Amino acid sequence: MDSPQRPPLAHVFRGTFVHSRPSEPMEILHGHLLGVDDSGTIVFLEQADQQDQLAKKWGFKLSDIRELSNHEFFMPGMVDTHIHAPQYSFAGTRVDLPLLQWLTTYTFPTEAKYTDSDFAEEVYTRVVVCTANVIYLFDNIPEILSFIFIFSPDKFGQRAFVGKVCMDMNDTVPQYKESTADSVKETERVQPVITPRFGPSCTEDLLSALGNIAQARDLHVQSHISENEEEIKLVENMFPAYQNYTDLYDKNKLLTSKTVMAHACYLSEEELKLFSLRGAAISHCPSSNFS
Repeated sequence: MDSPQRPPLAHVFRGTFVHSRPSEPMEILHGHLLGVDDSGTIVFLEQADQQDQLAKKWGFKLSDIRELSNHEFFMPGMVDTHIHAPQYSFAGTRVDLPLLQWLTTYTFPTEAKYTDSDFAEEVYTRVVVCTANVIYLFDNIPEILSFIFIFSPDKFGQRAFVGKVCMDMNDTVPQYKESTADSVKETERVQPVITPRFGPSCTEDLLSALGNIAQARDLHVQSHISENEEEIKLVENMFPAYQNYTDLYDKNKLLTSKTVMAHACYLSEEELKLFSLRGAAISHCPSSNFS
């Protein structure tokens, strides 16, 4: 009987590999071979003394092996679970104000500049080149800019979960908000991450509509929660019918096993239990939380 046809290899590397396992926080593998097939899947990672057997099994020649130098090594790509592409232009600066004042003074005016497609493409390309291999991305997308960013990851072999930021309440910068209908319509065009900006920027109608989209299409969800105490009080005043901030998302079908919520600095024990029950995740963002 003929052996099953194996997919052709696109790459074979020899060198040092570093990764983590549950039983070992850092494992260093010296003198190993790694093979990658045409689909980008790693099909083997074995000791280099298995080279002849692997070459016979996978049909590669010794001349196909790319050797790393002594100072080079492979490691798994980083996954950034929370990044705002439009804010990358001032990353590491403008940290002198609390959240709500920071949004109105710096963030909203900067994000409004992204109607300039040249400016947007330049910043978004830097995001893709300089950040992680896989990103959960918050973006503000007036039509054409969505495509500029969505296709940028493909140029560099990066994977991205791109979410259109939804915000139908923003009286501080009136020109930088959208109607509930437009927000829902634009969200339906961009997949796969449903992205309400945060509780205070969305009406209950918008949150409900976004939750329905997420449920109907089994999509990922990302947003912010409990970043500072002023924000929590604002949510309590705006949505008194809900038990707490987490309940607001949960009742609107936005807290699921595919949800990533940023910050979560002040969640109660009750809220943490609900996160656990739903299987939702938290992106802690330590540098932002401490600033």
